[in-house]
Amino acid sequence: MKLQRMVALTKKEMKKIIRQPAALFMIFLFPIVFVFAFGVSFGGSGGGQPVYQIGVVNLDQTTPSQSSLLFIDALKDTDILSVQMYGDNQTAQNELSQGRIQAVMIIPATFNQSLESYITAPNNPSKWTNTSVSLYLDKGSIVATQAIPPIIQQILTAYIGQSQQVIPSPINLKTTSLEVKQTSSLDFLAPGMFTFASIFLIMIVAGSFTEDRENGMMKRIRITPTTPTDFMLSQVLSYLAIALIQAILVFIMVYIMGFRPNVEPSVYVFAFILVLIFSLSNVGFGLIIATISKSSSAATGLSFIFVLPQLFLGTFVSASLSSAAQIAGKFVPSYYVTDALTSLFLRGASVTSPVVLLDLAAVSISCVAILTVGILLYGKYYKI
Repeated sequence: MKLQRMVALTKKEMKKIIRQPAALFMIFLFPIVFVFAFGVSFGGSGGGQPVYQIGVVNLDQTTPSQSSLLFIDALKDTDILSVQMYGDNQTAQNELSQGRIQAVMIIPATFNQSLESYITAPNNPSKWTNTSVSLYLDKGSIVATQAIPPIIQQILTAYIGQSQQVIPSPINLKTTSLEVKQTSSLDFLAPGMFTFASIFLIMIVAGSFTEDRENGMMKRIRITPTTPTDFMLSQVLSYLAIALIQAILVFIMVYIMGFRPNVEPSVYVFAFILVLIFSLSNVGFGLIIATISKSSSAATGLSFIFVLPQLFLGTFVSASLSSAAQIAGKFVPSYYVTDALTSLFLRGASVTSPVVLLDLAAVSISCVAILTVGILLYGKYYKI
């Protein structure tokens, strides 16, 4: 055993690793990306507690009393609720259907009358004027449906001045949305499942294109009359067909498991088109990875730099994440696909609603940009 030989071999191995971007990523960057994705997603890195956007329609305008306004102030005083006032129920419901707010609360015209009847005779329920505060919840958010009602109920109970152990109350909270249809956990997860499945095209594309270079397929294709445009277009169409089959299989599975959204056929067509556009952006990510990877195994590992952020920040996982993670999710294409499908399937938004069209525009623009960069980068192998 010679020390000089050992040092030389060590230097050789270190140089080989340094000269491979994929190896450097797996050794140094992947642990950072992995920990950062988990940390930001589940509350680390300044995530803080979530803040829910609540729309309030105050119908209690018939008396000079400010009881309803004081109740609204009590809602605003909590750090977990952000209150927006609306003049009518229809406007607030439109905002709710597009996912811009997580709940709509309707304060009835008899709110003040009911409160005064309780103050006058707190121990005599027969003299109370009973009324209900209606609460409509975002059917596209499992977190909103579970977290918001108890928060508002606690504030309402404290405002009335009752003990939480007292069952009778002159003002009751009525969660109208939940009484219409009980939503299962699968309903909340299904829109993100379409996005989740498509993301893994990144690994498939990256591995396939890198393998073609390794086994000499690219060299054989270059000596044929096939042009770079023919080759790249055929590859894109192939993976587009795979993405369509993948989306159909996911839909069949969630349908069998009980996901039955009450929407028009045009919504399904729109949803499949949206998923296909998103799949093209994943093909672009795969081409970018294949360009800088030296082997198919390295391409698989390098794929996680694009897979992880989209999985955690843009699929059904993001519903339970911190507020910081939800903001970060707006920088990944998968977020807009999941948001659009949630609005269409769960909130009942139409395909022409502003929020859905905005999501479509974001996905389309990112798709064109990412796919163009991927094709241009990988196209260099036709010149080698």
